[in-house]
Amino acid sequence: MIHIQTFIFGPFQENTYIIHDHSGVGAIFDPGCYEKSEQDQLLQYVEAQNIKIDKVINTHCHIDHVLGNEFVKKHFQAPLLIPALEDPVLKAVQVYAASYGFPQYQEAEVDEFLSEEDELVIGETPWKILFVPGHSPGHLAFYQEEAQVCLGGDVLFNGSIGRTDLPGGDYQTLIDSIHQKIFALDDDVTVYSGHGPSTTVGHEKQTNPFCAIS
Repeated sequence: MIHIQTFIFGPFQENTYIIHDHSGVGAIFDPGCYEKSEQDQLLQYVEAQNIKIDKVINTHCHIDHVLGNEFVKKHFQAPLLIPALEDPVLKAVQVYAASYGFPQYQEAEVDEFLSEEDELVIGETPWKILFVPGHSPGHLAFYQEEAQVCLGGDVLFNGSIGRTDLPGGDYQTLIDSIHQKIFALDDDVTVYSGHGPSTTVGHEKQTNPFCAIS
């Protein structure tokens, strides 16, 4: 059984996720914790649940999803894993972070690059990696078949999709990613998005104004 805890951080209202299973070992996805109060909130949960964090993972590397990378990597002494094609996106954050109101942002060193061909195990639970570009050039989603959950980042939202007007974004590529990768999953798969509430594949197939297919 896996446990998914959601935190909503910062002015972007970004969803940070802590995932762990019965082993007590877990990972932090898209840490957006920039302020000390946000960092403390995350640490309190990890300590209360007695979780050993052994990975920090970015679905993609836009600023709102990486603000806490250095903090959690350093605090937990855990490696940072990012999509292979997102390295330039991550490096760009250092250039513009101050102009977005984050002058204390510190770039974290990447330890491992991920691609769709890689295997990911969190605790004792295997996750499938899906390459879903369009919102950003190297975006990845993470799917756990037994639990029927997908960490989708900024690809598919409840009633919406990720923006495509940022560098490396492309609308048709994003729609293709949703149709070919996310909508290929079972209808009852819960999608945990980078912003807003979770949804299901089936619900978005039927009702999403941008990408519904039925």
